[in-house]
Amino acid sequence: MSENIRALLVGATGLIGRTVIARSPDLRGLVLQALARREMKFPQGARIELVLAPSEEWPNVVQQLSPEALICALGTTRRKAGSNEARREVDHDLVLEFATAAKEAGVRNFVHVSSVGADRYSKNAYLQVKGETEHDLKALKFHRLDILRPGLLRGRRENDIRPLEALGQMVAPMADMFLSGGKSKFRSMRAPDLADAALQAASSKAGGQFIHEHDAIMRLAREFQRALAVAEEAE
Repeated sequence: MSENIRALLVGATGLIGRTVIARSPDLRGLVLQALARREMKFPQGARIELVLAPSEEWPNVVQQLSPEALICALGTTRRKAGSNEARREVDHDLVLEFATAAKEAGVRNFVHVSSVGADRYSKNAYLQVKGETEHDLKALKFHRLDILRPGLLRGRRENDIRPLEALGQMVAPMADMFLSGGKSKFRSMRAPDLADAALQAASSKAGGQFIHEHDAIMRLAREFQRALAVAEEAE
C-alpha cells in the first residue's frame, strides 16, 4: 500500500462504511476520516476521525479536508427514500455533487461502490440510476476511478431491516456454487472483503478507470490482506 495517504469515507453509517471503519486499527500508511450527518457508534478499537455536517455542506467539507483519496459508499433504497425520485437524489445527484467537489479539491483516487448489473440503459430503475452515476463519474476524469460492482453483501446491518436480503444471505453461499463463468459476477460476498477491496483501491498509485465485478473485487481484497500480513510480520 502507498504511504501516508489520507482517505475520506462517505456513507459511514451503512454496512459498507461501518465495515471499512472496523478495519481502521489495522491500516498501515492510510489515515482514514469519515464524513456523516450524525454521531455514530464506532466498532471497538476503531481509529478514525468523524466529521459531522449536513449533507448539503459535504462538498464544502471535502474541499476543506482535501484528502488524496475518497471512498463513496452512499446509497439508499426506495423503501427508505420513499420514491424512485428521492432515491435518485442520493444515488446519483448527491454522489455527483460530492464527486465534483472532490475533483475540484484535488482528490486523486475516487472509489465508488455501485452494484452488479448497473446499466444506464436498464429498464430497472435502480440499475439505471447506478449506471448513470457510473457514466457521469467517468466524465470527471479522476487520476484513478475504481467502480466496485458487488452482488449481494453478506453482513449485519444496523437499524435497517431488510427481510428479503436477510433470506438471500442465508441461501447465498449455496446459490453461489451454481454461479460460474459469466454468472460469477452475481455471486455474493462478505462485507469485509468489499471493504478491503475499497481500501486497496483507495491506496493504489496506478491511474486509470477500473470497473471491478466479483472476481476483480476479491483480487483487490486479497492484495490488501496480503499487504497487511506483510506489514504485521515486519513489525
